[in-house]
Amino acid sequence: MPPPLLPTLFFFLLLTAAAQDSDPGPDCTGRWIHIRQLPPQFNLDLLSNCSEYPVSGDFCPFVGNHGLGQKTHNSSRSWYRTDPLMLELIFHRRMLEYPCLTPDPSLASAIYLPYYAGLDALRYLYGPDQNTSFLHGLDLFRFLTRTHRPEIWNRRQGHDHFLVMARPAWDFSQPLSNDPPIFGTSFLESPEFFNVTALTLESRAYPWQEQAIPYPTSFHPQNLGFLKSWIQRVRRTRRSSLMLFAGGGGISANPNIRRSIRLECDNVTSLSAEGSGFEKFCDFVDCSSGICEHDPIRFMRPMLRASFCLQPPGDTPTRRSTFDAMVAGCIPVFFEEQSAKKQYTWHMAEEEYGEWSVFIAKEDVVGKEGVRIMDVLMGIPRTEVRRMRERVVALIERVVYRKHGSSSGLRSKKDAFDIAVEGALQRINSRVHQILAHSLHSHV
Repeated sequence: MPPPLLPTLFFFLLLTAAAQDSDPGPDCTGRWIHIRQLPPQFNLDLLSNCSEYPVSGDFCPFVGNHGLGQKTHNSSRSWYRTDPLMLELIFHRRMLEYPCLTPDPSLASAIYLPYYAGLDALRYLYGPDQNTSFLHGLDLFRFLTRTHRPEIWNRRQGHDHFLVMARPAWDFSQPLSNDPPIFGTSFLESPEFFNVTALTLESRAYPWQEQAIPYPTSFHPQNLGFLKSWIQRVRRTRRSSLMLFAGGGGISANPNIRRSIRLECDNVTSLSAEGSGFEKFCDFVDCSSGICEHDPIRFMRPMLRASFCLQPPGDTPTRRSTFDAMVAGCIPVFFEEQSAKKQYTWHMAEEEYGEWSVFIAKEDVVGKEGVRIMDVLMGIPRTEVRRMRERVVALIERVVYRKHGSSSGLRSKKDAFDIAVEGALQRINSRVHQILAHSLHSHV
């Protein structure tokens, strides 16, 4: 086991033992959660394999600070080199601080499974078990239903259980019928887990049990002062660029939205911005080969200077960059509704997207006669742009994951974690009530 992991693992073992005996908050009615005790093979042991999957990248540097990663610089109080795959660890650490934990599962409204599904999936995605991806999660299911207190699962047949899966749901959705198997595991296709609520970085459009929650950004404030200070900076920063694209791709000859964005950005950089209120119309941050993933300084400063941040889909519809942009107060521009509007409904109401973002259908942009993005954005009145930016700023506290052990003042603000837990409880309570009502009706 790499030495840097030892403090993290030791702390988890101590805190886990005491967490469910902590004093509750003022009102825990309908909010009690029991943390299912799992063997380390399902969570903490997986951290010790951080360098075993070179194809996916060594994640050892990002395990520190309980999943937040290393600080961007020694004096940083809020900025870390966070990897999205560590959301499972971040969430587990925060769950240990949840005020309404109970050691008695029969009293709980929900059961949290601290299973690091995304980390365990690496051996099926990039490791030695690629040809047996249909087995992903079955060891966990056997433990839950046979080995350790099966009555906890059997009480609701798993309907009251939830877990975090720090990858897009597509990575866990390979049909069981695939032969030979292709990329992805079959965890979410396994009937054994159909009843479990899965919090993923990106959900599919149809399964009821999946819910997308925000990608973790690099910003994790530890007190209310740091959050307010950052928001003040976001508000006062001069927006010298009309639009920005931070990303890679778009270099192939085949028509696609990223290629159209890069071509337009190249073309409009030669245009004079005099009289427009901007120093330039388009800014481009090349994040090819993942060079921006753990270096927020590369893209955060340009995002602070941009009025709009373009969010084209890539391998999947969603992007972490959406939340980086929001933290910078940069108005997102979407090209697919599945990029955000149909995803993060607990954190941003679907009917309110038009108040803080712009939508331009990718089909309207791609092609020789396509719409020019710059023209659409320049056509938005400046008063409307200012209003949209204020709405983005108001959402910052809802889409960031604050640092564990944060101040009481900051804990009074609901962050991405709080909203995710609240949403999981509401969905589980609703589902359980439906099942009980149906059961009662069938016996009448």
